[in-house]
Amino acid sequence: MQFIQHQQVIFSIISAIILFLYGLSGFSAELKNTAGAKLEMVMRKLTANRFSAFFVGVIATALIQSSTAVSTIAMSLIDGGILSFQGAISIMLGAYLGTTLTAWMVSFKLTGIGPFFIVIGSLISVVPWRLKIFGKALFYFGFIFFSLDLISGALQPIRESQYLADFLRYTDTTLKGILVGVVLTAIMQSSSVVIGLAIILVQQGILTPQNSIPIMLGATIGTTVTGLYATWSMNRTAKKAAWCGTAINVVGVLLIYPFMEPFTEMVMTLAPNENLVVATAHLLYVVCLVAVFMIFLTPFVRIVGRIDNKLRD
Repeated sequence: MQFIQHQQVIFSIISAIILFLYGLSGFSAELKNTAGAKLEMVMRKLTANRFSAFFVGVIATALIQSSTAVSTIAMSLIDGGILSFQGAISIMLGAYLGTTLTAWMVSFKLTGIGPFFIVIGSLISVVPWRLKIFGKALFYFGFIFFSLDLISGALQPIRESQYLADFLRYTDTTLKGILVGVVLTAIMQSSSVVIGLAIILVQQGILTPQNSIPIMLGATIGTTVTGLYATWSMNRTAKKAAWCGTAINVVGVLLIYPFMEPFTEMVMTLAPNENLVVATAHLLYVVCLVAVFMIFLTPFVRIVGRIDNKLRD
C-alpha cells in the first residue's frame, strides 16, 4: 500500500513538472508568435554594440521567461547572416541575467498569481479586440506558475520519505550537486524548472540551502545543451556561438568551484532568509559571470576565432 502511495506521489510530481515545461514552452511559443517578427527586428537594430545587445538579451528573456529561446533566436540570426558572433554572445550573456527573474518570483512565493493570469488570459483570448493575441501568452504565463504550485503541493507528502532522503544524499558534495543539476536540466531542457524545483525543496525543508547551490550551478551548464541541439543544422558560426555558450558556463563553474565554501557563506549572509538562498546565489553568480565576460568579450572572441581557424586548418 505504501509503495502504491509513493508511486502516486511520484507520478503527481512528474505530471506537475511536465505541465510546467508545457506552460514554459507554450508561453515562449505564443510570445514569439505574437511579437516574434518585431522581436527579431529589435534584436537586429539594437545589437550594434555589445552593451545594447546585452540589454536586449536581458529584457527579451525577462519577457519570454526562457534564456534558451532567446539564445536560439540569436543563433538563428547568426545563421541568417544578420547578427555578428560578438552580438550573439552579448545577447546570451544578457539572457543568463534575465532568466534569474523566475527564481526570484518562485522564492517570493509569487506562484499564487498563476490562476489570476490563467483567467485573465482566457478572457482576453475570446474578446473581439486586437489585444486578444496576447491572451494565450498571458494564459501560459499563469500556467507556468500554477504548475509550480502543483509541484509544491505534490512534494508535501514525501517530505519524510526515505527514498527522497536517499536520492538527496547524492547532493551531499559540491561535485555531485553540480552533476545532478547538469543531468536534470539536460533531460528537462529547462534550467528554470530545475532551479525552481530546488527553491521549492528548500522552502519545504527537504533540501538544505547549502546543497541547493551546486544544483543551481549545474543547471546553468545543463541549459546550454538545448542550444547545441538547435544549431545542429546551422552554419559553423552559429555552432561556434552555441559551443561558446556552453564554454562560458563551464568556465564560470570551474572558476567558482574552488571557492564554493566562501561563496556559500557569503550567499547565506546576504540572503534575508533560507527561502531566498538559491535566488541570491543564482543572481550573484550570474552577475559575476556576465561582468567578467562582458569586460573581456573582445579578447574572448579573438581567442575563439583563432581556435576556430586552427581547427579549420
